[in-house]
Amino acid sequence: MRLKDKVAIVTGSSRSIGAQIAKRFAREGAKVVVNYPTEPELAEEVVRQIQSEGGEAFAFRADVTKEAEVQAMVAETVARFGTVHILVNNAGIDPRQAWYEITDADWDLVMDTNVRSQLYTAKAVYPYMQKQQYGKIINVSSVTQFTGQKNFLHYVTSKGAIIGFTRALAREVGNDGITVNCITPGAVLTESEGEDELNYDPAETARRMATLQSIPRRETAEDLEGAFVFFAAPDSDFITGQTLNVDGGWVMH
Repeated sequence: MRLKDKVAIVTGSSRSIGAQIAKRFAREGAKVVVNYPTEPELAEEVVRQIQSEGGEAFAFRADVTKEAEVQAMVAETVARFGTVHILVNNAGIDPRQAWYEITDADWDLVMDTNVRSQLYTAKAVYPYMQKQQYGKIINVSSVTQFTGQKNFLHYVTSKGAIIGFTRALAREVGNDGITVNCITPGAVLTESEGEDELNYDPAETARRMATLQSIPRRETAEDLEGAFVFFAAPDSDFITGQTLNVDGGWVMH
């Protein structure tokens, strides 16, 4: 097991990509904190699945846009598991909106959730990673920061900011034995896809993505597991400040 005895916090891990990563990390031997902001039943189900396979995990409700709640989550993690080795900054929102309709409140919510939260979590785990001279921080951006995307101006801007955040933070903490890398998922099929879209047709979306990607099928959360494990495991100890695009060959750079 590549993450044996490691402790990992995965933000926004009660569903979709986060839940898949939490479960895979546990299978690789990590003790996992399943973070969620709402719907505790979903987080507890992820914990139950991990425990049913012999893994260790607990769920913790924390709004990652609030620094005090992030600090409380990390403190509870250390109280239960002793330290933190791995942080996955997965929590995020992706509202669809015409750019000229974006209000200050809309903009701030996306920036706070997608970007400021990553600063709060990194600051919270840093003392423990620095003390042990080891840590893995994995940030989640999006393929849309390469492509641009209509009706997602605030979302795409926030995801581009995460790339800069990753590179700058890698410069700050490399001397402490901490690596900071980023993964940009493509058009991942999730449980909530299409919830806010009128006349959403999943078959049509699948056909459209097949014409854009080199691998002509919809991406799933399972397709991302290996990239996250790689950045969390010792295999990547000399890799930092990098962005790995996992999108089936939609964007190549």
